[in-house]
Amino acid sequence: MNYKFIIDSDIANAETLPGWFYNSEDVFQLLKEKIFLKCWHWIDDKSIFNQFSTCPFFILPDYLSEPIIVLKNPSNDYKSLSNVCTHRGNLIFDKPSNSNNLICNYHGRKFDNEGKFKFMPEFEMTKNFPRNCDNLHGFPIKSFGNLLFVGFNPGFNIENVFSIIKERVGFMPIDEFIFDENLSRDFKINSHWALYCDNYLEGFHVPFVHKDLNKILDYDSYETIIYDHCNLQIGYSDNKDDTFKFPKNHIDYGKNIAAYYYWIFPNLMLNFYPWGLSVNLVQPKSINSTNVSFRSYIYDKNKLNYGAGSDLDKVEHEDEEVVENVNKGLKSSFYKTGRFSPTKEKGVHHFHLLLSKFINK
Repeated sequence: MNYKFIIDSDIANAETLPGWFYNSEDVFQLLKEKIFLKCWHWIDDKSIFNQFSTCPFFILPDYLSEPIIVLKNPSNDYKSLSNVCTHRGNLIFDKPSNSNNLICNYHGRKFDNEGKFKFMPEFEMTKNFPRNCDNLHGFPIKSFGNLLFVGFNPGFNIENVFSIIKERVGFMPIDEFIFDENLSRDFKINSHWALYCDNYLEGFHVPFVHKDLNKILDYDSYETIIYDHCNLQIGYSDNKDDTFKFPKNHIDYGKNIAAYYYWIFPNLMLNFYPWGLSVNLVQPKSINSTNVSFRSYIYDKNKLNYGAGSDLDKVEHEDEEVVENVNKGLKSSFYKTGRFSPTKEKGVHHFHLLLSKFINK
């Protein structure tokens, strides 16, 4: 079915996506092709390759469930390939390994480290073989600090996004941030994945939903900046002790900024605090179920319990409650669309514009 969603580029005239967008199983499945196969996906950080040279991943398990492998060569370059043997579809690797030998253990098909077909037993009599489709599909892979990203058929250049982020947080030694497993966890939310992003993309709800966070952030100064395929929310604070310490040449020098909330289309948040980075990956499961992975990377552990980046679990649970209620409310037969606040919902409008643009292509 050919769906079209029209979002007015003028936020003052625009209506939100209709309620049925979040309730349609057909649309939910369509987003695999239209959105997630045309974007970038954060897969992990480089520390996993301290132990292994070859690692398999499933991108968005239970939704895309796309199997890939990432190989690290001796010169510290990374290569991403399909993890599916081109003979009968077997997974080539089912766990991390220190072997870079790409040999399928089902029938012995071999590939080189670039994914090119090398050898297959008992295929001497096969005609028109091998073909290009007998090679493993390769994917572009990029890094931001120690974070690794893979694209399937990406519709934008993620290096441009990295440049935008570095403009403000490049003064921090991002490559040296250390993963903290104890501060990392997964949350299951009974809601459509896009509703979680809708909620994240505005500070409008902070005074109503996050009473304690609202005491830290200056609501009137809260700012949203729109870029092509990402956006930034800036949280200011009256307490300069719990804010970033900028170098004098920084774009925000002299401002009391407690947090930079970056969102990368369609489902990734990079939240920078004076203590480090919280990566939030929103993973669709069904139209009524979403998994959100929080991964913490520490820069200064002495600042963990202060400012906007403290007590993130409490903020998360408050968000979960309201998002799940919205998910229930959108099942109403009498809700059609909403309107945007031109001053407070620029990020949500941007998200809906991008969704409509990708779906309508």
